[in-house]
Parts: sequence; structure tokens; C-alpha cells
Amino acid sequence: MKRKRRIWASGAVAVVGAALLAVHVAEPEYAYMPPARKVMNRQADFFDQSSDQGTRRVYDLWGETITVENAGKPRQAGTDAAPGPEDGAVEINGALLKLGRNQFYKETFGNEVFLTDILGIVDGPFKIRNIMKAVAQLRGKGTNNLQVELAEDITIGGKTYKKGQKIDTGLDVPKGSYVPLGLPVKYADGKLKVGITCAACHATVDPQTKMVVEGAPNADLNAGLLLAMATNSAAYFMHTGQRLSDEQVRQLQHELKRMVRTTDGRTVSLPDPDKLEAAVDADLAKWPAGNFDSTIELKNDPAQIPDCFTKGGHPYGWSGFAMAGPFHGLSAFSNNVHAQNADPLAQAEASRALFDIDKEVYIGTILQNAADPRYRYDPASGLKPSAFFAKIDPTPGVPGVNELIKPPTFPMLSLMAPDGVFAGTKGYRVGEQVNAMAAWQNTLVPPAAPISPDPVKVRMGEAVFRRAQCIRCHAGEAFTDHRIIPVDVIGTEPARAAALKKTQRQFADVTTIYAPDTPVPIPPDARVLRVPTGHLDPEQFKLAFARGDSPGGYKVKGLIGLYWSAPYLHDGGVAVGRDERTQLGVAGTLMKGIPVDPANSLRALIDRRLWREVIEANRRSPELRGAHVEGIGHEFWVDDAGGFTREQQDALVHYLLTLKSRSSDGDRPG
Repeated sequence: MKRKRRIWASGAVAVVGAALLAVHVAEPEYAYMPPARKVMNRQADFFDQSSDQGTRRVYDLWGETITVENAGKPRQAGTDAAPGPEDGAVEINGALLKLGRNQFYKETFGNEVFLTDILGIVDGPFKIRNIMKAVAQLRGKGTNNLQVELAEDITIGGKTYKKGQKIDTGLDVPKGSYVPLGLPVKYADGKLKVGITCAACHATVDPQTKMVVEGAPNADLNAGLLLAMATNSAAYFMHTGQRLSDEQVRQLQHELKRMVRTTDGRTVSLPDPDKLEAAVDADLAKWPAGNFDSTIELKNDPAQIPDCFTKGGHPYGWSGFAMAGPFHGLSAFSNNVHAQNADPLAQAEASRALFDIDKEVYIGTILQNAADPRYRYDPASGLKPSAFFAKIDPTPGVPGVNELIKPPTFPMLSLMAPDGVFAGTKGYRVGEQVNAMAAWQNTLVPPAAPISPDPVKVRMGEAVFRRAQCIRCHAGEAFTDHRIIPVDVIGTEPARAAALKKTQRQFADVTTIYAPDTPVPIPPDARVLRVPTGHLDPEQFKLAFARGDSPGGYKVKGLIGLYWSAPYLHDGGVAVGRDERTQLGVAGTLMKGIPVDPANSLRALIDRRLWREVIEANRRSPELRGAHVEGIGHEFWVDDAGGFTREQQDALVHYLLTLKSRSSDGDRPG
């Protein structure tokens, strides 16, 4: 048996090596996309055969789903014929859904340049060769937590990780796969580069079957630690609490003279790269597994990775900020991820408004310790950072290094592009890729929880759901009322609710985008469309973006697929393991490598005694306090003090874990 395993492992290394050789010789990139037989989700078929035969068409028109019969006829004014791209319509068909799934697993929008060449994600102790070795050692069995051996020592936030030590990455490898989900490998510029796709965060491997669950959050992805192990994680400072005020820059200067000339002609110093690196690393290491800081407001407040069971769950984002445009704002939400989180250089033109940091200081700080010498800025060169970047920019003419376009509102921010830019690859049409991903996400149906539904319990649980008035907010097809609740009403941790407040400094009065048939790159005569926003409640907009004196708010979460999305609340703080006496809070579960139990975690969300124990456990952790993770708020109880029995509480938990979308058996995505 030992010899057989050794042969298999050697074969696995050979296959991985062959795959990478294929990348080197014939293909620009390699990423894993599971076949249907390796996916647990029910494969919903939303389109009959006639829908692609010219007789029936389905469209998304700014979030409204429109079905047109006999759509092959020429369009005439005043008729019910199909809407067109001049209206902003996106046709939803089999080709679009196929593209969406492909993009979900494979599309990086070029972020391997930032991750590998600038951030240095695989230049530190976390190496590509060690990832390959760890995958080979699985011997085809798959895992939901790839353990990777470190190639060198590193100290982060006072904790030392030793060479040879295996760390929990949370990267998922399906059964029989030779590469992790969502981690494409590309050969370019004479070396292997790693990028990241949606699948790394929004798909997972079931621990029992080792099959893929599409749309489920990767609840143990150790993103903070992996980023902290990069050689230039300081390039991600805007996602942490490192504000780079004038005083902080002076503190970080040390003895170095790293002077640059600002946009307004002043001469200032860049921060000491080593001191800033250490400070950023310490913040990143506080992120709990399964959390990611997707905002750039200079506060260390990662949010739980959301699921992609999105049908009927609008508005999108923790605060509901993605509320306009195609698919009820889902396209804007997908764009925000690719246009902001994987390329902070794209926000250089907004750095003064968002961070109170001059553009030159911002660019220089990101590039001064870039992993690849080609991208490394040297203040002694005499060049302004922006001038240096222009010389080495892999995507000239657009902001940053990712594959992006400038929306008509650029450099202003907008509801379609809260970060100011829009993801788009040459050869596609404007919004085609993010629209495809949005349409495909809306077809995702979570697998049934591995729980035998008890009809008696389900009926009792639904009755409790109504009696406890959960249905006041959690109603409709996705069990959400699509509302944003003020943070002081819902009571959850307030840090994230105000994350977008500074966007008001540079926000367009009118939201526009190019017509969906516009090619990328954008031609000079491109048609510009005004995105409908008149239907939006101004007070909801104010809450989503924390405008004026508003402290912001949190959107009402949908309840589909709760088994696959534990722990709960926006900070993921409501976590309990199988043993609800000892495995309490994030500190007692994920931080110890202990899986979160969905049933016990849901119980903690409705039982005030257990909830208090969870909060206390979280608050005892300095790391969690430093990442604003508590699990507080949402104080709606179904317990003995509220007049409910333990049997009724159990029934409600059972009901919630077995919920199905009210549209999952026939509605089309929209």
C-alpha cells in the first residue's frame, strides 16, 4: 500500500508538472473547472429548447426580467418586441450562462500581475512549488483545507511561523483535481504567476463527498494570513487600519529619505516599507478564516465572505450598496470585487477623496517594495510615481494593472462603479463578463442540507418563524424584504456600515454606463446610457452609503442555503462548533481549526444565553477585537425567556436549514 501511494503521489507531481508545462508551452493559463458530475448543486435548467431557437427570449432590463415570445421578428416601435442593447437589455440565454460559469472559475481580469508581481503572494514562504507538493500529497482525495508547508521562516504580528511548518490555507481541492479551486496559474514574463477567481471565495468542497458546492462561501479560506505572507503586503494597506496620516508617515519614516513630489508640488516622504509591512501584516493576520476586507476605507474590518445564492436577494453587498443596474445591482457587485479588491492601483485617481492621500504618495507606497523589480519604484530615480508607473503599466490607457475600462463617469464614482472603474477584457463587450456571472449566479440552487427533513418539524418551525415575526423581514422568494436596516436599529458591529461614507466626496449625480453591445476597448462614439435610479428609496441609498449624518446600515440577508453559509451575521461572529459548551465563537472554532456547526450557530442567533457566551468568547480574543468581529446585534429571540420551548427552537432551526427558494422550481434568473 505504501508503495502504491508513493507511485500515485509521484504521478500526481508529474501530472501537475505536465499541466504547468502545457501552460508554459501552449496555454497562457490553467484553471480547474469541475465537470457536472463533481458538483453537488442541482443543475437547474431555466431555458427550454425553444429559448435559443429564435421564438422565445428572456432579458434582464435593469433588474426586471422580461420574457418575449416570437422574439425573432424585427422590432417595431410601440410593440411588445424584444428590448435591445440601446435600452440596456441583456439577453439571458444558454451561451451567457455558459460564459458566466467559465468566468466564475477561470477569469482573473489580469489580477495575477498585482498578486504576483506587485504584492508578491508567492514570493514569501508560501510558494507555488509547495502548493503543488501539498496537492500531490492528497493522492487525489481532495480537501476543503489544503495544508501547505512553508518554504522559510516568517514572523507576523509577533508570531513566528517556521520553515517546514504546515499552515491551514482554507484553499479547496476537489476530489481528483490537481490544483486548488479559483487559483489559476499563468506563465508570463518568464515565470509562473498566480491569480485568483470568484471560485476561490465563492465555491467550496464538501468535507464528506469532496465534491464542489457552487456558490457556497469558502468558510475557512485563510485570506488574511496568506496576504500577510506576501513580500509586499503593504500594497494592501488600504484594506487595513493603516491610515498613513502625516503623523503616521513621520513615525514610519525611520532614517530613510524616500522623498517624492506630490500632485500639488509639495515634497513628502514615503513611509518606511519595512515598518509599514510589519504593521499591515499584523492587521491582516487578525482576519478570521472565511473573512475578507472588501472595502478600502482604511479600517481593519473584514466581513464574512458571502454566498452566491443570489436569485431574489437584492440589493447586494453587506450594506446593500449594489442596488442599481443589470440584475438588480448584482453586476455592479461582481464588478466591485474585480475592479477594487484585486487592484488597489485602480483607485489612484480617487485616493485623495477616499484616503486623504495624494495620488503620488499612494502609488509610490504600493510600488516601492514590489516583488518584481520591474514594478518596483525607487524614489531616487527622480521620477514621480505616476510617471514611473506609466512606463511599466501593462494596461495603458486604463487605471491600474487589471483589465478595466473607464466608465462614462470616470473619475467620479457611481452606483454602477462605487470604486470608479469597471472590469472588462479586450474582445468582450462592456459588462458582458460580469453580467454573465450575475446571470449564472442567479441559477445556483444550493444542495439540500445533509439533514432528513421531518415534515412535522418543518411545519412547527414555519409556525414558529411566523409567530416570532421573523417573516417581517425575511419574506419573499429569497426570504428577504430587500431592505437596509440602520445599524443602530439592528445593533450589529458598526464598523462596516460606514465603510462607504467617503465615496460621497467624489460621487456622480447621475449614473451612466456604456450600452451592453459596446466593444472593449471603448470606441470614441460609444453609446452612453443613463442607469435608472428613480425607483430607489433615497433613505435606503443614504443608509447603504452612510451619507451625511447616517451611520449606515446592513441589508436584510436572504435565508437560502443557510447550512452552507455558517457562521452568521456580516462579521461571521456567530459561530459554534458541535460542542456548544466549549467550541464557542470564532475564537473557539475557526481560530482553532474546528469546523462551525450550522445548527448550533443558528441556535446561538436566537438563544440569548448561548449568544452571550459566543460574544464573550469573541471579545476575549485580541485578534478578533482588532478585526471588529464580535457577533453582536440582531437581537431577536426564540428561547424560553421569549416564551418558546426548546422543541420549538429546535423546529425553527430545522426549518431554516431545510429552506428552499420559493422560485427554485421554475422561475428564470433575473
